[in-house]
Amino acid sequence: MKKLLLASAAMSFALTGAAWADITIATAGPMTGQYASFGAQMKAGAEMAVEDLNAAGGVNGEQLVLRIGDDACDPKQAVAVANQFAGEGVAFVAGHFCSGSSIPASAVYNDESIVQISPASTNPAFTEERPGPGVFRVCGRDDQQGQVAGTYLAEKFADQNVAIIDDKTAYGAGLARETQAAMEAAGKQATLVESYTAGEKDYTALVSKLKQAEIDVLYVGGYHTEAGLMKRQMVEQGMDTILVSGDALVTDEYWAITGPAGEGTLMTFSPDPRKAPGAAELVEKFRAKGIEPEGYVLYTYAAIQTWADAVESAGSTEFDAVVGALNDGTFETVLGTLEFDDVGDVSLPGYVFYEWTDGKYDEMSAM
Repeated sequence: MKKLLLASAAMSFALTGAAWADITIATAGPMTGQYASFGAQMKAGAEMAVEDLNAAGGVNGEQLVLRIGDDACDPKQAVAVANQFAGEGVAFVAGHFCSGSSIPASAVYNDESIVQISPASTNPAFTEERPGPGVFRVCGRDDQQGQVAGTYLAEKFADQNVAIIDDKTAYGAGLARETQAAMEAAGKQATLVESYTAGEKDYTALVSKLKQAEIDVLYVGGYHTEAGLMKRQMVEQGMDTILVSGDALVTDEYWAITGPAGEGTLMTFSPDPRKAPGAAELVEKFRAKGIEPEGYVLYTYAAIQTWADAVESAGSTEFDAVVGALNDGTFETVLGTLEFDDVGDVSLPGYVFYEWTDGKYDEMSAM
């Protein structure tokens, strides 16, 4: 009996040790709420990345365990999620989505020595004012996106009335501000500049104001839900105003909101990662599972890929070692070859314009 008990204890210790040997990582974003389509993109990318890495033997011989955090793009909820991850011993977070969530959460991750790579947060302050060296992103920045959008608006709509509005969030206001600055630098003044409240359903008063000002082009610094409602309501009021926005429209839900009214909508986003030379096999793997890897699916996959390669290079999940590897390394990812600069921004290509046509968005061949 004594031998049996000792054997059982040894087996229990071995199983517990195996659990301890797992590396816990996480992704966090709006899994619920009006921006949940982006949370779904991040979740899909993270789950596939973990599945593929574990199938290939894990990271440094250890299997990955994935946690999913729901911040609903709310800053306070993001901090709560970050603290929960810290309590669970998470080594790395691919997140968050909204800049307004990523920025406050980054302070927690810094204090807890957790590496953070956002697939989607574009506000410049996320990296430029980062609380420590463990904050990175694999997406572009609002000032880069705004430069492309503002220059385009000035050149293509020089003689037309352009309005710029934003939703007062870190992402939306920042993007609108950068776009307006670039447009003005190119010699074009906005006819109307306003803010709106995210989450509302009825934008009749705003649309009437746009109609009275004879706005030809509406630039929206905000997310697809509100932009979609505005576009639909403009058409319902007989307006043929072109709606232009940023990367928060890279979801099929935009067209689900607008229907045919969304025809001709323009938006900026990085070159479609689904068309990257090394992405074809993975894209087909997603589609075989019934998942269209649009938007930030592959960005989340690449964030985890990059972290895993850095851990392999460092030979450890220890914070300083991994941060050093991220700073010094060049990484082959589904997005292409990337590396980080001294504030954690990525070297990937910048932004291009897309157009919504017949329920789909695609890169514009010429600007």
